Amino acid sequence: MIKLSRVADTSGTHLWLVLMKAHRSLARHASRSVEGLEMCFSDFAVLELLLHHGAQPVSTIGRRVDLTTGSITTAVDRLEARGLVVRTLDASDRRVRTVSLTKKGKEKIAAAFAQHKRAMDKACSGLTESERATLTTLVKKLGKSAEEVWRATHEES
Repeated sequence: MIKLSRVADTSGTHLWLVLMKAHRSLARHASRSVEGLEMCFSDFAVLELLLHHGAQPVSTIGRRVDLTTGSITTAVDRLEARGLVVRTLDASDRRVRTVSLTKKGKEKIAAAFAQHKRAMDKACSGLTESERATLTTLVKKLGKSAEEVWRATHEES
C-alpha cells in the first residue's frame, strides 16, 4: 500500500478559515463568560476599555469597541443609569463628552474582568505561554499586513 503524505495547505484562504474557526470558538467562550456577569457584551466591552485605558471620549469608545454612534450612546446611557459611568464635558472642547468609570463601575468591571480573564485563560489552555506569545505576535503581524494591503487596494480606487 502506498502512503500518501498530506501537504500542509499554506494558502491565505486556509489560514483565514482556521483563524475564523478559532475565533468562533473563542467568541463562544467569551460570550458565555460575560453572560453570567449581569451585563451584555457591549456593556462589558465599554467598561473593560475604560478600566484598562482610562476615561475616553464617547466617539473613541464607539470606534474601539465597534459600536455605531447610536449604539454607543445607548450603551453609555444604560451604564450611566446603573451608576457605573459618568459623562463629563471635555475641558478643551466642550462638544466632546468624556466617559469615565465611577467607583462602583470600577469595582464591578474589575471583578467581572478577573472572572472573564480566568475563563479565557482556560479556553486558551491548549497553548503554552510561549506559544500564546508567539501566536499573538504573528496574528498582530498578519493583521497589520492585511490592513496595509486593504488600504493600498482601496486608496487606489
